[in-house]
Amino acid sequence: MHDEFIPIKEVALKNNCPECFSTEGLRLTFKQRFIETQFYKSITADIEQEINCNTCNNKIYPVQWTDDIERVVEYQKRAFTPKKTSRYLKKASWIIIGLIGL
Repeated sequence: MHDEFIPIKEVALKNNCPECFSTEGLRLTFKQRFIETQFYKSITADIEQEINCNTCNNKIYPVQWTDDIERVVEYQKRAFTPKKTSRYLKKASWIIIGLIGL
């Protein structure tokens, strides 16, 4: 089983980084879970977001967020449209379904 979060949208933030205080490097990334097995591929409704600073190369954890960063993240969450959830059956699944149906 292959389970990963794939980036869907990345937004540059103009807020100060809590680590290096730069206003140039903050990036908010929204990711959606993608699951692939030998029988199906699926995009789930699971969403996660993370903030990284490209200036100091640090991940900014939610406990480090300032009130300004939290407001911007909440705004971006409302503006974010995830991919529709879906499930695609692979050939192996169709073969099993065909054999069971006989």
